[in-house]
Amino acid sequence: MAPYASSQERALPGLPLPVLQPSELVVAPADAVPGGWAGAPSAVAADGVIYLAYRLRRPVGQGRGYGNVVALSRDGVQVETVCEVFSEQFGAASLERPALVRTPQGRWRLYVSCATPESKHWRVDLLEADTPEGLASAVPVTVLPGSGEVAVKDPVVALVDGTWHLWASVHPLDSWDDADRMTTDYATSPDGVFWTWHGTVLSGRAGRWDARGVRVTSVVVQGDRLLASYDGRASAEANWEEVTGAAEGRRGPDGLFGALTPTDGEPLRSTYEPGGLRYLDVLHLDNGDARLYYEITRADGAHELRTELVRS
Repeated sequence: MAPYASSQERALPGLPLPVLQPSELVVAPADAVPGGWAGAPSAVAADGVIYLAYRLRRPVGQGRGYGNVVALSRDGVQVETVCEVFSEQFGAASLERPALVRTPQGRWRLYVSCATPESKHWRVDLLEADTPEGLASAVPVTVLPGSGEVAVKDPVVALVDGTWHLWASVHPLDSWDDADRMTTDYATSPDGVFWTWHGTVLSGRAGRWDARGVRVTSVVVQGDRLLASYDGRASAEANWEEVTGAAEGRRGPDGLFGALTPTDGEPLRSTYEPGGLRYLDVLHLDNGDARLYYEITRADGAHELRTELVRS
């Protein structure tokens, strides 16, 4: 396979970004065609191993986002499936990126993005269990319902100083043809179940590579400083082939994180057209290393899930 092209020029201290060579394959898509995806990862380090949630998708007309998988990895690369959930369990037309969380009490949560059939609406349901395996049979509870005006999906969830913080992709539903537009909105919660919204913290920039929409994919908290990776695209035609940038913000005296400011420079992308490199998740490990997971476009147009280890 020919090398991907990228650089660390956009990286913020504490937020490593993919360099793409070397990288390792974690999960390949079931269908080696455009629209066949394995990706949208969310990783948690616990009990000396890495738990990785990700989404599987088939092309439109063949199942779309048919499942979310939770897997265990002892080396960060090879994965063993722990449990799977499928779109039918949620009455959903498709599932998108999950968010995997372990609570301080040791319970496991999976936030699942669900597409409402015959609409552009999305919501987020929560599964909770004592073990990762138990998530497969947990009863879903809708925690981010969206509304008739907006769709909500792809949450990034973090517990900071006893408060749960969430950054989610929000899509306006005022126009069917323009529902791909997206901003990142921010919410907080005392328990990770009932959320209070605080507005938009990241929007596209006119005339730039992220003009059509932006989606925070990973956050790193350093005291009152917030570092974030995010997906963006310039046009509706680039939907599903977002590329990756970085942004930073700060936490105010009220304990809330504010607006994010993108860094300058070009985004990170695959050398294989249409160039998608998205859903970057940055997992810092106890030894100081970082493990990166992301979804990337291959030569055949399918997307696969890859990883990189960044040494401290």
